[in-house]
Amino acid sequence: MTRLALAKKGTAGIPVFLLTSESARALDQRVPADAVRWARATGFDGAGGKLCMVPDKDGAISCALYGLGNGPKAMDTGKLARLLPPGNYRLEGDVGEPGLASLGWLLGAYRFDRYRKNGDERASLVADDAVDRAMLKSAAEATFLVRDLVNTPTNDLGPGELEQAVRDLARQFGTEVQSIVGEDLLEQNFPMVHAVGRASASAPRIIDLTWGSKNDPKVTLVGKGVCFDTGGLNIKPGDSMSLMKKDMGGAANVLGLARMIMTAKLKVRLRVVIAAVENSISGNAFRPGDVLTSRKGITVEIGNTDAEGRLVLADALSWADEEAPQIMFDMATLTGAARVALGPDLPAMFTDDDALADELSKAGTDREDPMWRLPLWPGYERNLSSAVADVNHISKGGHAGSITAALFLKKFVEKAPSWAHFDIFAWVPAEKPWATVGGEAQCIRAIFDVLSQRYPAG
Repeated sequence: MTRLALAKKGTAGIPVFLLTSESARALDQRVPADAVRWARATGFDGAGGKLCMVPDKDGAISCALYGLGNGPKAMDTGKLARLLPPGNYRLEGDVGEPGLASLGWLLGAYRFDRYRKNGDERASLVADDAVDRAMLKSAAEATFLVRDLVNTPTNDLGPGELEQAVRDLARQFGTEVQSIVGEDLLEQNFPMVHAVGRASASAPRIIDLTWGSKNDPKVTLVGKGVCFDTGGLNIKPGDSMSLMKKDMGGAANVLGLARMIMTAKLKVRLRVVIAAVENSISGNAFRPGDVLTSRKGITVEIGNTDAEGRLVLADALSWADEEAPQIMFDMATLTGAARVALGPDLPAMFTDDDALADELSKAGTDREDPMWRLPLWPGYERNLSSAVADVNHISKGGHAGSITAALFLKKFVEKAPSWAHFDIFAWVPAEKPWATVGGEAQCIRAIFDVLSQRYPAG
């Protein structure tokens, strides 16, 4: 895991003044006079992403000025971790919310270096005294866990290795993990997980982590762990398959969220259920037109083998729902339709719980961890009709694909009074200040904020 670019509390740091275009024009008393003269001489104007290093009389770094453009965006500080030379720095000026500014810095310092011979040292942040360092570290480390898992290629992260990652996390927090693997899935009634994963040399499995007191409110997280998706017999074109190592991004994100919950010791009985498979092609691969009987007893006609994620999630959700948790979230890189509608940066959120939706949306805005609610529109359920089974798992006509996928999943949630589904991308396709291209955590800070308000640590 990437080392946190966080200096020890009390460390001296070189000041970095964050300035909007407006405050750069004024350059008030917050900025030393020598730095003002240097900024004027070098033409620093506060444009977004522009860095001005100010030397002292001996040529060492006296301070730095960093442009925020038209307004302070707290997470934009992440770029500084890559721009500045190694050393310790503190943020001054138009910082905005100090916790988010600090988090942006730490996330911007991330580098996936598992396959690199030499890593580079990043500039370290001296966090403001007002920042909750424990929460800051927890959020950064959870994000790094997600990114590391998503970035790891499938030859090193198949279903078995994903199970090991869950066990490694459980060991850190002294909790339990159980798994159901291969043919045992049929004996214990996970037929759709087995059908999707049986063609792979790496056996499909259900992974189940539990933590916390049995007497506390039950919070359950369900993750799609498709470690690679060829599309099955409805094989994907090469370009569409190139990023399919990230199709376990839902599983990675629920593990990152679980890490935050356990670190904070929220007063919950936490359960994490992951359906881990590889959707491969062989003589025993499931086929278009097959009819599968789900764990819940609903028969499902297979419309397209490239829509496998909702099948494994359906069995996992059914199992998790059987104990009627107070609140249940599932996360999945589920549909291209969600990306067409909302793009890579804005995950789709589905729930019938209006109060929960409002809490999540507000937390997403507050934590710069956005999401957008889409409707569980009942009128589209007719698009999942089948002539031979209770339901087809894909919609007819291709319209509203993310909504019909969510409606399909909803059929497998009955007892949990509150459920939300997140259709995420789990990937950054173009560099941002706080993230380079690669795997990404989405929605977990917002969800954690909601849970920590509802179920604070005892």
